[in-house]
Amino acid sequence: MPSRTPHRFRRTTALLTAVAACVALAGCSSAEPSASSSASSSAPGETESGSSGTSGSSGSTASTGPTGSTGSTGSSGTDEPDQPAPAHVSIPSIGVRSALMDLGLNADGTVEVPPAEKGMTAGWYTGGSAPGAPGPAVLIGHNDTRFGRAVFHDLKKIRKGAEVLVRDTAGKTLRFTVTGKETVDKKAFPTEKVYGPTKDSTLRLITCDGEFDAQGHPVDNLIVYGALG
Repeated sequence: MPSRTPHRFRRTTALLTAVAACVALAGCSSAEPSASSSASSSAPGETESGSSGTSGSSGSTASTGPTGSTGSTGSSGTDEPDQPAPAHVSIPSIGVRSALMDLGLNADGTVEVPPAEKGMTAGWYTGGSAPGAPGPAVLIGHNDTRFGRAVFHDLKKIRKGAEVLVRDTAGKTLRFTVTGKETVDKKAFPTEKVYGPTKDSTLRLITCDGEFDAQGHPVDNLIVYGALG
């Protein structure tokens, strides 16, 4: 039986290629109202509420991953078929509690983010690893939307050592510990650091941060890094 490692390597390479082409990743909002749509998306790290695209429905819809690979709630978008998909995230220290919707890629190759009208709901990018499986699991949430405060509004307050609890569809709760955070310019998004392969299960929480540009888009991304255990 072939080893899983080559498959994971190819999937990670495809993921990095797709993400590198898009620049960065985050759930963001525009300072200006925009037309409602079923999803918010843009080049990852330049996402804005109300842009076109399609969004995975909460905890149920499989999304198309990088280079056409398909991640489903059964396979969690990874090479670990027994790893359940994540269903809920909570961060007790900053009062975050949210179901997780599935997020994939839009037709133009950009990464989906939760729709603006579901700003208080975070999403899991199915093209990456599932929490608990080797590699980085990416959770995306808005800071604010045109509807107001959103799920990751207080993410900037999180501190090193804080717990992030992720419950999967089997009812198991995984405990991640925050190892660090950084604010980066979207034009200098650390793709390899965020999406690159990791031996152990790791977590990335991403949202927008910083001042607004002339078009009303936040110029930075806030990235929180976590490790299982």
